[in-house]
Amino acid sequence: MGQELLDVDVARRLVLEAATPLPAEEVELDSALGRVLAEDVTSTADLPPFDSSAMDGIALLAGDGGELKVVGESRAGRPADRAVGPGEAIAISTGAQMPAGADAVVPVERIETANGIVRVPDVQPGANVRYAGEDVRAGELVLPSGTDIGPAEIGVLASLGRSRVRCGVVPRVAILVTGDELVDAGRPLGPGQIHDSNLHALSALALRAGARVAHREHVRDDREATVTALRAALEGADVVCVSGGVSVGEHDHVKPALEELGVRQHFWGVRLKPGKPTWFGTRGETLVFGLPGNPVSAMVTFVLFARPALRALAGADPSASRASAVLETPVRRSREREQAIRCRLSPRDDGWHAEPTKEQGSHILTSMLGADALARIPAGDGELAAGTRVEVELVT
Repeated sequence: MGQELLDVDVARRLVLEAATPLPAEEVELDSALGRVLAEDVTSTADLPPFDSSAMDGIALLAGDGGELKVVGESRAGRPADRAVGPGEAIAISTGAQMPAGADAVVPVERIETANGIVRVPDVQPGANVRYAGEDVRAGELVLPSGTDIGPAEIGVLASLGRSRVRCGVVPRVAILVTGDELVDAGRPLGPGQIHDSNLHALSALALRAGARVAHREHVRDDREATVTALRAALEGADVVCVSGGVSVGEHDHVKPALEELGVRQHFWGVRLKPGKPTWFGTRGETLVFGLPGNPVSAMVTFVLFARPALRALAGADPSASRASAVLETPVRRSREREQAIRCRLSPRDDGWHAEPTKEQGSHILTSMLGADALARIPAGDGELAAGTRVEVELVT
């Protein structure tokens, strides 16, 4: 390629330095799933907001057992309209507010009832009572900015009374694939043609990363067509990913087209297998990734470079998908380049263990099937022995 290859971590750092978080926006709570929180959320009140019963039974003043008169009822959403006095009890439902004067609950199965009189055993203060603020205290930070919003976060936000929440903007992604040999899925193949998998796989990866695919297009191996397609993509996306056409062959038009359109190159070529010819540049705030045309290489480089950028643009932690795992089998090293081995993860007492999915040739797309992570194997001689702990990049 004629130029020095960058280490993967160096290339990734250059990408993240250019990935400035997009402006945040306020959205309805039910539209926040999968987004990234862009504000610190604190509670304005105790949660739960009042002392309540953990059981169906009777609320009473704790003490020795005996006979009590039931003088009222506290139901969920309908508190008792009077306090409990000595020798008295109030029937209570699970979740109902504790009446004034009561400090314990006796479950219904421990009560004997006859003619409005109940007999109860000895009971300690606080028995079967849920106290106000046991979950969250007023003023407490509940969800920090940068939190990924999942179903649990939606539930907690609703419990805090939030109907709207400030989130990072969903990045817009344009996916372009180049190659006259590519044919859409569902169409018959002609001589020398293959079905296009990159358009679909990269779009799916972008969606899984929390982005919105604003545009996708198959581009012919033609200089004018490449310039036209890239110009449109640059105008309508925060991130442009184009696979194929980033080398220096006669039919590789992506790099000169990007230069013509004013995209500044940050790097071209990474010390990575697969994924060596990866290209990255920017035009203004727009990030542009030139990914290899090989389907495995395209997916691997998207996960290692484009996905962290999308996370950063959305205001999330781009390193949250990094972990470590122990190799289950020995892995032969590449002398010149770091390898990204597609592997399955299994939990063990000492953490994750990683095992390659199958043969790891860059042309074997099915090596991505069942891959939970990419195991990063440093360059060097020989092999890494089974039992070696390595860094992994989670795929799912």
